[in-house]
Amino acid sequence: MAYPYTHEREIRVLSRGFGDPATRTLDGWRKLGGYEALEKALGMDREELIEEVKSSGLRGRGGAGFPTGVKWSFMPKEPKGPQYLLINADESEPGAFKDRELMRWTPHQMIEGALIGAYAMRAQHVYIYVRGEFFEPAQIVGRAIEEAYAAGLAGKNILDKGVDIEVTLHLGAGAYICGEETALMNSLEGRRGQPRIKPPFPAVSGAFAKPTTINNVETLCAIPHIVKNGGAWFRQWGTEKSPGTKMFNVSGHVVRRGNYELALGFPMDDLIYDMCGGIRDGRKLKAVIPGGSSVPILTAQEIEGLAADYESVAQAGSMLGTASVIVMDDQTNMVRQVRRMVEFYAHESCGQCTPCREGTAWMAQILRRIEAGQGTPEDVDTLLGVCKNVTGTTICVLSDSAAAPVLSWIQKFPEDIDRLVGGRRGVQIPAGAATA
Repeated sequence: MAYPYTHEREIRVLSRGFGDPATRTLDGWRKLGGYEALEKALGMDREELIEEVKSSGLRGRGGAGFPTGVKWSFMPKEPKGPQYLLINADESEPGAFKDRELMRWTPHQMIEGALIGAYAMRAQHVYIYVRGEFFEPAQIVGRAIEEAYAAGLAGKNILDKGVDIEVTLHLGAGAYICGEETALMNSLEGRRGQPRIKPPFPAVSGAFAKPTTINNVETLCAIPHIVKNGGAWFRQWGTEKSPGTKMFNVSGHVVRRGNYELALGFPMDDLIYDMCGGIRDGRKLKAVIPGGSSVPILTAQEIEGLAADYESVAQAGSMLGTASVIVMDDQTNMVRQVRRMVEFYAHESCGQCTPCREGTAWMAQILRRIEAGQGTPEDVDTLLGVCKNVTGTTICVLSDSAAAPVLSWIQKFPEDIDRLVGGRRGVQIPAGAATA
């Protein structure tokens, strides 16, 4: 059986090696045309290379969706010292499991994309920051790096082109906050994983106080295909503002959970009911989280006819994020699910900012009380107040991520409020506590 389930509507570009152990090796990757893009890139002018990535419209696949080519262009053109490219492989968002699979099956795809990016940005060193719990993927990536060095694809004088790029694998220690780019840099430097105040931005002063760019695993996996085939080729899929293919990782109450590579703009209805086989056990859809647990919840009605791209999902009141789709059926206890998400963020708060450190813990405590049937109407008001106070008031967006599911639950599932605390029908979200 193909890995682990494939559908005829999938577009297998980044995922074409999934399920084939041979693609984990250098020889296997080369049989698929691996490292041809690197050789082509090393023969191109660096600015031309960045313009090609810009023309593709590739947007960062780590959640924010910022244009990759534009991000690369921020790096200094005349380096005054070392410059770095960091790969954010600390995939810790609840619901996300695409980067793990990309590293497990096609590690050379990521490494090739990183080498191309490093060359384009004049970076002399690539650090791959892998989540500490990813033991198997880290081993596979480590072996791939060794193969790349042995073949002259990394290190000194790559492919006899006079280009030197070192590649280092670095394991994190299991902290969600280190998925935030500046906390990742602090952790890499051996310091406590806490976000930094910006500015300065990483491209000015990043890792080791040197110009740095941080890219997601999936983002860099797309680079070899764009360089090899051109930006226009990549744009044949997706929409004008959200071009290309995207890994959608679907979990929850569907028949077939897993990773699906689809064109951006693919109908969310079709993803759930066709690709994933619909809601399990014949139940009905109740809610969908479209981009990992840190984005607002959408109701079943809101995803009807919804295109799965950055702009459409934002217009619907949420975010596509990492395209980590969490599906919930009509038997789901929504307050329990929201409480679990908030407890996760409360546990993973680095404690640096008071609103986050205290606010996430308060929200978790109140939600536990409501779930136990001991909530009061005043608890809802308190939740709304805490959400307002933690949104946009901290160095990073962890506390915003905790507030998003709480606010959307209160706003979109008033029957829960009536049943659990009573007297709060038609809850109005106060100004300053937006759900998106």
